[in-house]
Amino acid sequence: MYKKIALAIAFSPRTEALICEAKRLKDIFDSELVFIHVGDRTPEAESNLNNIIKKHGISPHKVKIIWEKGNPAKRIIHACREENVDLLVAGALKTEGFFKYYIGSVARKIIRKSSCSVLMLIEPLEKPTPFERVVINGTQHDQTPFVIQKGLDWSKIDEAKHVYVVNEIKMYGMQMATAGEGGEEEISNTRRKLVAEEVTYVENILNTLDKGNLKVHIKVTCGKWAIELARFAEDIKADLLVVGDEGKLGFLDRLFPHDLEDILSDLPCNLLIVKK
Repeated sequence: MYKKIALAIAFSPRTEALICEAKRLKDIFDSELVFIHVGDRTPEAESNLNNIIKKHGISPHKVKIIWEKGNPAKRIIHACREENVDLLVAGALKTEGFFKYYIGSVARKIIRKSSCSVLMLIEPLEKPTPFERVVINGTQHDQTPFVIQKGLDWSKIDEAKHVYVVNEIKMYGMQMATAGEGGEEEISNTRRKLVAEEVTYVENILNTLDKGNLKVHIKVTCGKWAIELARFAEDIKADLLVVGDEGKLGFLDRLFPHDLEDILSDLPCNLLIVKK
Protein backbone atom coordinates (compact mmCIF):
# COMPACT_ATOMS: atom_id res chain seq x y z
CA MET A 1 0.00 0.00 0.00
CA TYR A 2 2.88 2.34 0.83
CA LYS A 3 6.25 1.67 -0.77
CA LYS A 4 8.05 4.50 0.99
CA ILE A 5 7.14 6.08 4.35
CA ALA A 6 8.73 9.28 5.65
CA LEU A 7 8.77 10.59 9.22
CA ALA A 8 9.16 14.28 9.97
CA ILE A 9 11.53 14.55 12.97
CA ALA A 10 11.72 17.64 15.18
CA PHE A 11 13.71 16.12 18.09
CA SER A 12 10.84 16.73 20.50
CA PRO A 13 10.22 14.61 23.63
CA ARG A 14 8.01 12.37 21.46
CA THR A 15 10.61 11.70 18.77
CA GLU A 16 11.43 8.21 20.03
CA ALA A 17 7.75 7.22 20.13
CA LEU A 18 7.21 8.59 16.61
CA ILE A 19 10.17 6.56 15.34
CA CYS A 20 8.68 3.44 16.93
CA GLU A 21 5.35 4.14 15.23
CA ALA A 22 7.10 4.67 11.88
CA LYS A 23 8.92 1.36 12.32
CA ARG A 24 5.61 -0.43 12.98
CA LEU A 25 4.17 1.01 9.78
CA LYS A 26 7.31 0.11 7.86
CA ASP A 27 6.99 -3.48 9.05
CA ILE A 28 3.27 -3.98 8.33
CA PHE A 29 3.43 -2.28 4.92
CA ASP A 30 6.88 -3.67 4.05
CA SER A 31 8.04 -0.16 3.16
CA GLU A 32 11.25 1.77 2.83
CA LEU A 33 11.76 4.30 5.60
CA VAL A 34 12.97 7.90 5.39
CA PHE A 35 13.59 10.30 8.28
CA ILE A 36 13.46 14.03 7.49
CA HIS A 37 14.79 16.70 9.85
CA VAL A 38 14.78 20.40 9.03
CA GLY A 39 17.34 22.10 11.25
CA ASP A 40 20.96 21.95 12.32
CA ARG A 41 22.84 18.71 11.77
CA THR A 42 24.84 18.56 14.97
CA PRO A 43 26.93 15.66 16.28
CA GLU A 44 24.57 15.46 19.27
CA ALA A 45 21.46 15.24 17.05
CA GLU A 46 23.07 12.56 14.88
CA SER A 47 24.15 10.58 17.91
CA ASN A 48 20.71 10.76 19.53
CA LEU A 49 18.98 9.65 16.34
CA ASN A 50 21.42 6.78 15.73
CA ASN A 51 21.01 5.60 19.33
CA ILE A 52 17.20 5.50 18.99
CA ILE A 53 17.45 3.66 15.68
CA LYS A 54 19.80 1.07 17.18
CA LYS A 55 17.75 0.73 20.38
CA HIS A 56 14.61 -0.23 18.48
CA GLY A 57 16.21 -2.66 16.07
CA ILE A 58 16.09 -0.54 12.94
CA SER A 59 18.98 -1.38 10.65
CA PRO A 60 20.90 1.81 9.73
CA HIS A 61 21.06 0.43 6.19
CA LYS A 62 17.25 0.19 6.06
CA VAL A 63 16.54 3.86 6.76
CA LYS A 64 17.57 6.99 4.89
CA ILE A 65 18.13 10.13 6.95
CA ILE A 66 17.71 13.50 5.24
CA TRP A 67 18.96 16.70 6.89
CA GLU A 68 17.50 19.93 5.51
CA LYS A 69 17.75 23.64 6.25
CA GLY A 70 15.21 26.34 5.55
CA ASN A 71 11.45 26.63 5.77
CA PRO A 72 10.29 23.43 7.54
CA ALA A 73 7.08 22.87 5.59
CA LYS A 74 8.64 23.62 2.21
CA ARG A 75 11.71 21.46 2.83
CA ILE A 76 9.69 18.50 4.13
CA ILE A 77 7.35 18.66 1.12
CA HIS A 78 10.32 18.99 -1.24
CA ALA A 79 12.10 16.01 0.34
CA CYS A 80 8.96 13.86 0.07
CA ARG A 81 8.64 14.69 -3.62
CA GLU A 82 12.32 14.03 -4.29
CA GLU A 83 12.12 10.66 -2.52
CA ASN A 84 8.74 9.67 -4.06
CA VAL A 85 7.27 9.22 -0.58
CA ASP A 86 3.78 7.64 -0.42
CA LEU A 87 3.01 8.40 3.23
CA LEU A 88 4.34 11.16 5.47
CA VAL A 89 4.03 10.64 9.24
CA ALA A 90 4.13 13.52 11.73
CA GLY A 91 3.00 14.26 15.26
CA ALA A 92 0.12 16.46 16.38
CA LEU A 93 0.40 18.45 19.60
CA LYS A 94 -1.77 18.41 22.69
CA THR A 95 -2.72 21.85 23.96
CA GLU A 96 -1.25 22.75 27.31
CA GLY A 97 -3.50 21.64 30.13
CA PHE A 98 -6.35 20.45 27.92
CA PHE A 99 -7.25 17.06 26.46
CA LYS A 100 -7.49 18.58 23.01
CA TYR A 101 -5.11 18.36 20.11
CA TYR A 102 -4.19 20.86 17.47
CA ILE A 103 -2.08 21.01 14.35
CA GLY A 104 0.38 23.87 14.03
CA SER A 105 0.97 26.02 10.98
CA VAL A 106 3.79 23.81 9.65
CA ALA A 107 1.66 20.67 9.78
CA ARG A 108 -1.29 22.48 8.20
CA LYS A 109 0.88 23.56 5.28
CA ILE A 110 2.17 20.01 4.91
CA ILE A 111 -1.37 18.62 4.86
CA ARG A 112 -2.56 21.18 2.32
CA LYS A 113 0.41 21.10 -0.05
CA SER A 114 1.90 17.64 0.25
CA SER A 115 1.47 15.44 -2.80
CA CYS A 116 1.49 12.28 -0.67
CA SER A 117 -0.87 11.00 2.01
CA VAL A 118 -0.30 12.31 5.54
CA LEU A 119 -0.75 10.55 8.88
CA MET A 120 -0.98 12.73 11.99
CA LEU A 121 -0.38 10.88 15.28
CA ILE A 122 -1.71 12.45 18.48
CA GLU A 123 -0.31 9.98 21.02
CA PRO A 124 2.59 8.00 19.53
CA LEU A 125 3.74 5.05 21.63
CA GLU A 126 7.14 3.49 22.11
CA LYS A 127 5.30 0.17 22.05
CA PRO A 128 2.83 0.85 19.21
CA THR A 129 -0.42 -1.05 18.83
CA PRO A 130 -2.60 -1.61 15.72
CA PHE A 131 -5.46 0.76 14.96
CA GLU A 132 -8.41 -1.40 16.01
CA ARG A 133 -11.22 1.14 15.52
CA VAL A 134 -11.20 2.90 12.16
CA VAL A 135 -13.66 5.56 10.99
CA ILE A 136 -13.79 6.43 7.27
CA ASN A 137 -15.47 9.50 5.83
CA GLY A 138 -18.24 8.39 3.46
CA THR A 139 -19.74 11.80 2.68
CA GLN A 140 -20.77 12.04 -0.98
CA HIS A 141 -17.86 13.44 -2.99
CA ASP A 142 -16.03 12.53 -6.20
CA GLN A 143 -13.11 11.12 -4.20
CA THR A 144 -15.20 9.17 -1.64
CA PRO A 145 -14.87 5.74 -3.35
CA PHE A 146 -11.08 6.21 -3.33
CA VAL A 147 -11.09 7.30 0.34
CA ILE A 148 -13.19 4.30 1.39
CA GLN A 149 -10.98 1.93 -0.62
CA LYS A 150 -7.81 3.24 1.05
CA GLY A 151 -9.46 3.12 4.46
CA LEU A 152 -10.43 -0.52 3.93
CA ASP A 153 -6.97 -1.39 2.57
CA TRP A 154 -5.37 0.06 5.71
CA SER A 155 -7.89 -1.71 7.97
CA LYS A 156 -7.23 -5.09 6.35
CA ILE A 157 -3.46 -4.81 6.64
CA ASP A 158 -3.65 -3.52 10.22
CA GLU A 159 -6.32 -6.12 11.07
CA ALA A 160 -8.79 -3.57 12.44
CA LYS A 161 -11.57 -5.05 14.56
CA HIS A 162 -14.17 -2.32 14.02
CA VAL A 163 -14.58 -0.30 10.79
CA TYR A 164 -17.20 2.41 10.30
CA VAL A 165 -18.08 4.37 7.17
CA VAL A 166 -19.86 7.57 8.19
CA ASN A 167 -22.11 9.47 5.79
CA GLU A 168 -24.38 12.45 6.38
CA ILE A 169 -27.94 13.48 5.66
CA LYS A 170 -27.75 16.58 3.51
CA MET A 171 -28.96 19.52 5.60
CA TYR A 172 -30.89 21.08 2.73
CA GLY A 173 -32.96 17.89 2.50
CA MET A 174 -33.89 18.08 6.16
CA GLN A 175 -34.59 21.79 5.90
CA MET A 176 -36.96 21.21 2.98
CA ALA A 177 -38.70 18.44 4.91
CA THR A 178 -39.27 20.58 8.00
CA ALA A 179 -40.14 23.74 6.06
CA GLY A 180 -43.27 22.20 4.54
CA GLU A 181 -46.72 21.93 6.07
CA GLY A 182 -46.46 18.21 6.73
CA GLY A 183 -46.79 16.80 10.21
CA GLU A 184 -44.32 14.90 12.33
CA GLU A 185 -45.05 11.63 10.54
CA GLU A 186 -44.24 13.12 7.15
CA ILE A 187 -41.03 14.64 8.49
CA SER A 188 -40.08 11.29 10.04
CA ASN A 189 -40.75 9.49 6.75
CA THR A 190 -38.63 12.02 4.89
CA ARG A 191 -35.78 11.54 7.34
CA ARG A 192 -35.94 7.75 6.94
CA LYS A 193 -35.89 8.18 3.16
CA LEU A 194 -32.85 10.47 3.34
CA VAL A 195 -31.03 8.04 5.64
CA ALA A 196 -31.82 5.13 3.31
CA GLU A 197 -30.43 7.06 0.33
CA GLU A 198 -27.14 7.76 2.11
CA VAL A 199 -26.83 4.14 3.28
CA THR A 200 -27.44 2.96 -0.29
CA TYR A 201 -24.77 5.34 -1.59
CA VAL A 202 -22.16 3.76 0.72
CA GLU A 203 -23.39 0.21 0.10
CA ASN A 204 -23.02 0.68 -3.65
CA ILE A 205 -19.39 1.69 -3.14
CA LEU A 206 -18.66 -1.16 -0.72
CA ASN A 207 -20.11 -3.68 -3.16
CA THR A 208 -17.34 -2.82 -5.62
CA LEU A 209 -14.50 -3.18 -3.09
CA ASP A 210 -12.65 -6.06 -1.47
CA LYS A 211 -13.52 -5.93 2.24
CA GLY A 212 -11.66 -9.11 3.12
CA ASN A 213 -12.77 -10.34 6.53
CA LEU A 214 -13.70 -6.88 7.74
CA LYS A 215 -17.14 -6.24 9.18
CA VAL A 216 -18.00 -2.75 7.98
CA HIS A 217 -20.68 -0.68 9.71
CA ILE A 218 -22.46 2.20 7.96
CA LYS A 219 -23.48 5.16 10.10
CA VAL A 220 -25.47 8.21 9.01
CA THR A 221 -25.29 11.54 10.84
CA CYS A 222 -27.08 14.86 10.39
CA GLY A 223 -25.21 18.14 10.57
CA LYS A 224 -21.96 19.67 9.38
CA TRP A 225 -20.03 16.65 8.12
CA ALA A 226 -16.62 17.42 9.62
CA ILE A 227 -17.97 18.22 13.07
CA GLU A 228 -20.25 15.17 13.14
CA LEU A 229 -17.50 12.92 11.77
CA ALA A 230 -15.07 14.04 14.48
CA ARG A 231 -17.77 13.69 17.16
CA PHE A 232 -18.57 10.13 16.06
CA ALA A 233 -14.87 9.18 16.05
CA GLU A 234 -14.52 10.59 19.55
CA ASP A 235 -17.68 8.85 20.82
CA ILE A 236 -16.52 5.37 19.74
CA LYS A 237 -12.92 6.05 20.85
CA ALA A 238 -11.58 5.54 17.33
CA ASP A 239 -7.87 4.94 16.79
CA LEU A 240 -7.84 6.29 13.24
CA LEU A 241 -9.98 8.69 11.22
CA VAL A 242 -9.60 8.50 7.43
CA VAL A 243 -10.55 11.47 5.25
CA GLY A 244 -9.74 12.67 1.75
CA ASP A 245 -7.75 15.62 0.54
CA GLU A 246 -9.80 18.75 -0.11
CA GLY A 247 -7.54 19.79 -2.95
CA LYS A 248 -6.02 23.21 -3.56
CA LEU A 249 -7.74 25.98 -1.63
CA GLY A 250 -8.86 29.16 -3.32
CA PHE A 251 -8.91 32.76 -2.08
CA LEU A 252 -12.21 32.41 -0.21
CA ASP A 253 -10.96 29.29 1.56
CA ARG A 254 -8.09 31.30 2.97
CA LEU A 255 -10.55 33.84 4.37
CA PHE A 256 -13.02 31.39 5.88
CA PRO A 257 -12.41 28.14 7.77
CA HIS A 258 -12.69 25.09 5.54
CA ASP A 259 -14.57 21.96 6.63
CA LEU A 260 -11.37 20.03 7.29
CA GLU A 261 -10.29 22.77 9.69
CA ASP A 262 -13.05 21.65 12.07
CA ILE A 263 -11.20 18.35 12.41
CA LEU A 264 -7.68 19.78 12.46
CA SER A 265 -8.51 22.23 15.24
CA ASP A 266 -9.60 19.54 17.67
CA LEU A 267 -8.40 16.11 16.59
CA PRO A 268 -10.48 13.26 18.03
CA CYS A 269 -7.84 10.61 17.20
CA ASN A 270 -5.04 9.85 14.76
CA LEU A 271 -5.84 11.30 11.35
CA LEU A 272 -5.03 9.91 7.89
CA ILE A 273 -5.49 12.26 4.93
CA VAL A 274 -5.37 10.14 1.77
CA LYS A 275 -4.29 11.64 -1.52
CA LYS A 276 -4.18 10.18 -4.99
